[in-house]
Amino acid sequence: MYAKTNPRAVRTSPRQKRIFAVVAVVVVVVFGGLAAWGMVAHDSYGSSGHGCVSVTVPNSTGGAVLHYCGSQAQSFCQASFRSRDRVSLLARPQCVIAGLSLSADPATAAS
Repeated sequence: MYAKTNPRAVRTSPRQKRIFAVVAVVVVVVFGGLAAWGMVAHDSYGSSGHGCVSVTVPNSTGGAVLHYCGSQAQSFCQASFRSRDRVSLLARPQCVIAGLSLSADPATAAS
C-alpha cells in the first residue's frame, strides 16, 4: 500500500521477505528458549542444605544473597548464633536447615 502512494519507494522482494521471516522465527525461538531455560534451570543459590547456607538479606537494590559452603558456612553460622543483628537472626533458620546449628557436630555437618 505504501509503495503505491510513494512511487519511489523500493518494494521488498520475495527473497527479502523470506529472510525477514527466517530472522523473526530465529529471534522468537531464541527468546522462547531463554525463557524456558530460565524457568527450569537449577538455581545453585536456591536453598540451604547439605552443608551450604543461602540467606537473602535486604539490600539497597532489593535483596542480596549470602551463599556459603563448607568451612565458610560453618564459621558464618557460628558467628550468626553468637550475634543478635538482623543478618544473624535471618541466618539462624538457614543454618539449622543446613545442619550447621550450634548443637550440630562439625564432623557430621560437613558431610
